[in-house]
Amino acid sequence: MDFTPRLRDTEKGREIFDPVRKKYVALTPEEWVRQQLVQFLVSERQVPLPVIGVEVVVPFNRRNLRADVIVYGRRGQPLLLAECKAADVKLTSGTFMQLAGYNLMLHVPWLIVSNGLQLYCCVFNAAAGRYDFVAGVPVYEEMNMEKVNIYE
Repeated sequence: MDFTPRLRDTEKGREIFDPVRKKYVALTPEEWVRQQLVQFLVSERQVPLPVIGVEVVVPFNRRNLRADVIVYGRRGQPLLLAECKAADVKLTSGTFMQLAGYNLMLHVPWLIVSNGLQLYCCVFNAAAGRYDFVAGVPVYEEMNMEKVNIYE
């Protein structure tokens, strides 16, 4: 995938254009990975840009957390939740548990963790009550074929 982001230098530092939020944001190592993932979802997995949310506030245990990326389905339901880490951050079971914790509130079928070098994707297996890791990220239409409320 060819990732050529729009960058600019300001007196505050380097910034990257976020097509989801339609503005320039501070270029941090995590933001680079987040924008790379958004570009991958749009260009390689046919996710329409308007159904992607970035830095979405998620209420969790009386606190507001921020989900890095959420993909919404045709009916507005969350389908995919992604956690992005900087490239120098090792992806561990703790990273996945952070994401699974967010999912206690959102109930999405698809989860992704990525540090830009590695990407893991899993789907909630409702029959077994567990997450199953899969070889790749599904295209948008395949995401929409999953049962909408996986916790019924």
